[in-house]
Amino acid sequence: MPSVNISPTFSLRRRAISAGAWNLGALVTSQVIRLGGNLVMTRLLMPEMFGIIAIATTVLFVLHLLSDVGLRQNILQSPRGDDPVFLNTLWTVQIVRGFVLFAFTLLLAAAAWYSQVIDFWSHNSTYAAPELPMVLAWTGVTAIIYGFQSTKVDLAVRAFQQKKVVIAEFVSQVVGLLVMLVIGYFTHSIWSLVAAGLVTALVSTLLGHFWFEGPSNSLRWERAALHELMVFGRWILLSSAVGVLSMQGDRIIFGGSMTVFEMGVYSIAVLILGALQTGVLKVVGAVALPAFGEAARTNDFERLRSLYYRFKMMVDVALLFLCGFLWVTSPLIIKVLYDDRYAQAGHMMAVLSTSFFVMRYIVANQIWIALGLTKYQAIDNIIRVVSLWVLVPLLLAFGGVDWAIWGVALHTLPTLVLVVYVNRRVGILDIKRELIVLPMLVVGALCGELVLVVFKWLFDLSA
Repeated sequence: MPSVNISPTFSLRRRAISAGAWNLGALVTSQVIRLGGNLVMTRLLMPEMFGIIAIATTVLFVLHLLSDVGLRQNILQSPRGDDPVFLNTLWTVQIVRGFVLFAFTLLLAAAAWYSQVIDFWSHNSTYAAPELPMVLAWTGVTAIIYGFQSTKVDLAVRAFQQKKVVIAEFVSQVVGLLVMLVIGYFTHSIWSLVAAGLVTALVSTLLGHFWFEGPSNSLRWERAALHELMVFGRWILLSSAVGVLSMQGDRIIFGGSMTVFEMGVYSIAVLILGALQTGVLKVVGAVALPAFGEAARTNDFERLRSLYYRFKMMVDVALLFLCGFLWVTSPLIIKVLYDDRYAQAGHMMAVLSTSFFVMRYIVANQIWIALGLTKYQAIDNIIRVVSLWVLVPLLLAFGGVDWAIWGVALHTLPTLVLVVYVNRRVGILDIKRELIVLPMLVVGALCGELVLVVFKWLFDLSA
């Protein structure tokens, strides 16, 4: 009787499915907790507070990506990704980066305070909120905390050991949520949101060091590891630097043109869509990139292309359905979840949901990274940032905030030209596969209309 041979492809598929299942479960649980906490906090805090914290977190995120050299991506794809010397060198770089980010956050906090002293901004602007400088300063502390995060977490992602990663994120999020609710209940202040972020970062970092398996980190500075990081990360750095101006540029621009109340309402629309987008990025990054990286390291292009088509089909179906569904149901979702103060967020959310049409090409970005073609991801982000920073101010000048939100939703469309070019060059462009999934837009919209009809019928019945 011949022996049973479990092929590497089957093993990879099984591990990828397991990792995807854990990330999907974590996504649903995490967003339920996050949304539940947000619903409670909107009853405890004023909408203006969400506008201020949105600016503070945006600033930190911008600084984070402006200094991103792809530490985790490097560990996932590098042949030395499990070498303690390599890992410790990257950990040292990560710590230094955390302190640098904190220093820049303090400088921006001081600049925000001084701009208020000289009345640089309109008094209705979000940037003129008196709490903003101090909130910025304390939010920046999370950069130092996350700088000490153990590389054991990255090793777990590399090995598809998503269970511990998911549980650690869940625990840190729950502890942060409890802190936010307790402080929010007793103080009704914005500091409940700041404290939640600090506690979440601290718990996550401690779990990374003491709960995950693997070699403990220590300070190390190896030239070979730094050289590999520089070669791999130079395009990641450029990509992240310009990409963040695309991803967070809307809040940067609107911070000077929206009132604090409008920014708070806008942040609610972005929160819900951002939760979905973050979930997609997380699942794709935790499953697709390690799978693509392993296939790329074996130089098996047919296997890599097959993996790409499978991931791409799943992501296409999900995001095109969401695009159609949310276009129809967003006003209802906001109406059900929030009070009348946030009603305008429904229209904003419907418009912004059209961004899912282009977001599905995130899978292509992952295969570019796996193949070492990081320069194309940088070019992709350059196109995004130019489009956003030209289109949104232009629409803002001609039609105000309502028109500008359309610019936020559609500014990624020009990147499709690059996707077609690169995918064709790599050999993964399949027009038939691109077209066959488009009806999911209609399916999503029809399901949304069905939800509206059922809700109206139930509401009329109860009345």
